[in-house]
Amino acid sequence: MLNYPKMLVSLSSEMTKHIFSIMTYRTVLAAAALFTVAFTSSAKDGSYKVVSPDGHLSATVVVGKTISYSVSRDAVGLIDASEISMTLSDGIVFGENDKVRKVRKTAVDQVIPTVAYKRSEVRDNYNELSLIFKEFSLVFRAYDEGIAYRFVSLLKKDGKVLSEKARFNFAKDWSAYVPYVAQHLETLESQYWNSFENTYTVTPLSGWNKERLAFLPIAVSADDGMKVLITESDLLDYPGMYLYNEGDATTLSGRFAPYPKTVEYGGHNMLQGIVREREDYIASCSAGESFPWRIIMVTTNDADLAVNDMVWKLGTPADPSVDYSWVRPGKVAWDWWNAWNIYGVDFRAGINNDTYKYYIDFAVAQKHGIEYVILDEGWAVNKKADLMQIVPEIDLPMLCEYAKAHNVGLILWAGYYAFDRDMENVCRHYSEMGIKGFKVDFMDRDDQMMVDFFRRAAATAAKYGLLVDFHGAFKPVGLNRTYPNVINYEGVFGLEQMKWSKSDVDQVTYDVTVPFIRMAAGPMDYTQGAMRNATRRNYHPVNSEAMSQGTRCHQLAEYVVFDSPLNMLCDSPSNYMAEPECTKFIADCPTTWDESVSVNGVLGSYITLARRSGDIWYVGSLNDWTARDLTLDLSFLGEGDWTMEIFRDGINADRAARDYKRESAQLSADRKLTIHMAPGGGWTARITKK
Repeated sequence: MLNYPKMLVSLSSEMTKHIFSIMTYRTVLAAAALFTVAFTSSAKDGSYKVVSPDGHLSATVVVGKTISYSVSRDAVGLIDASEISMTLSDGIVFGENDKVRKVRKTAVDQVIPTVAYKRSEVRDNYNELSLIFKEFSLVFRAYDEGIAYRFVSLLKKDGKVLSEKARFNFAKDWSAYVPYVAQHLETLESQYWNSFENTYTVTPLSGWNKERLAFLPIAVSADDGMKVLITESDLLDYPGMYLYNEGDATTLSGRFAPYPKTVEYGGHNMLQGIVREREDYIASCSAGESFPWRIIMVTTNDADLAVNDMVWKLGTPADPSVDYSWVRPGKVAWDWWNAWNIYGVDFRAGINNDTYKYYIDFAVAQKHGIEYVILDEGWAVNKKADLMQIVPEIDLPMLCEYAKAHNVGLILWAGYYAFDRDMENVCRHYSEMGIKGFKVDFMDRDDQMMVDFFRRAAATAAKYGLLVDFHGAFKPVGLNRTYPNVINYEGVFGLEQMKWSKSDVDQVTYDVTVPFIRMAAGPMDYTQGAMRNATRRNYHPVNSEAMSQGTRCHQLAEYVVFDSPLNMLCDSPSNYMAEPECTKFIADCPTTWDESVSVNGVLGSYITLARRSGDIWYVGSLNDWTARDLTLDLSFLGEGDWTMEIFRDGINADRAARDYKRESAQLSADRKLTIHMAPGGGWTARITKK
């Protein structure tokens, strides 16, 4: 950090802005220059302001007997004065009768390379305000795409956090997209045990269901088409935040699970930790601890939420001394959704060696780089919570050798308790055998004890060169930056729900809602790829031969729209081999990208994203249940002649959802393209330069 002379203290904000406007972007990067000004006294009115680099977004912090903040975009107030504080043990309260001792303002503009992400590099450009108090610092950052704040302890001893006040007092009674907890609804506290999977309830803030907590992220529709999204990042050793309306019509407040005191292991196949009793504090904390970032994303373009990078940028950077070049994203042939239902073979399909050799052969036969096959629940002895006990039908060393010979990696499913109780030994043993990663499931909590498990699992897996896909998990919180081997998260109402959900469940509307909200936090293991497709009228749950809601092209487009570095092919290999055109498109589609662009979208109605891998662009559009024509502006492609391989809804897709048309076309010189999508439809294209 460069500390500039005291004479710069007197520079006006306009001059400061001008200085940075004339400094070239690359010059700032090359110099790694941070512009820092230290004030020795507080503002006269106790008010401090930080503004985004583009000047549109601002946060104002007021320090008095309490600390509050507000957020505005241009002249529009979004969040009115909202109190924030932390109450610690020994009578310490961050944010109560505190005096500012020093103020630091910093501007940062840098480019960060990524691993297994939706961009090959991320521009990290923000202005930062740090208020230094006796016992803590309060840090606010203003990005063009949002505001974030965190508390940082300056205490020299460990302690406990008894409670945290995190409030979001919205300026008006706007509509919110709320993912209410859907399980264990007896009390508010019992709802801290849940799988973080639910559809969204659209409700005015004042209409909040007082019997329900909601998990993050949550989106709110503000004036002038703006959207505000609340989430968090850098959650490494602290409970996750829920939101609740305690009574004020437009104020949402953070709620946090108290630390577990007594945990029993049971639940699904004896693999879950069930909290029977909790402590009277939410977290233990270390001296000098940095607490999680509270994030308020703001946009005037709905689709920009789907490509927002704030959660990743605010995660703790990976240890630079650790090499993560071995992390290999890719697609996965998945067994569980299709219930091991393969056909046209001369052996009995199921959890056995012949079936998994067939899955491996399928991955190879396509010759498009299906990198992995997963062995989901069933390969280890049931209800033993012991990953060293393998069912007799599976010869895992043999399958590892068979897969290796075909350049396919194997990933193992693991229940939370079975993985946690023997983590080091399990990771070492299966890494030596040749296993490439674990899909860890049924955590279903985000108290401090469980959040710490995520960190330990990531670190231990990284030590042995293993990928981690977290299921039964809370939303991404930047851990995939800290440990790039954390390659996917569930925490989504994914396609697995179509195995059992009643006909009144609206998966298609969810599909055009979740990219704007949950996906803003990071990748999601939605597990798309159904070859059985149903209209709204024809859908019904069939657990062993499941179908999707919406058209075939809706499923194909999800491989472009949904961010998923480890991306499942959910259906049966037998079904894929009967559909070679669609299977080739899926198999060829990358899972990580050099560039991601928001093309258009309206939350809950439709979305179009474009993604680039090398010189090839993919564009995907998803639609709700209303037939729709859209004009896509693809001017970002630039000059040249572009050829498109297009998959579009067939003329009868509104009746037979599997109906699609594959065709080739040239992109017009004006880079404008009109597309049609059926109800529940989709459209996708692979675009190459001649």
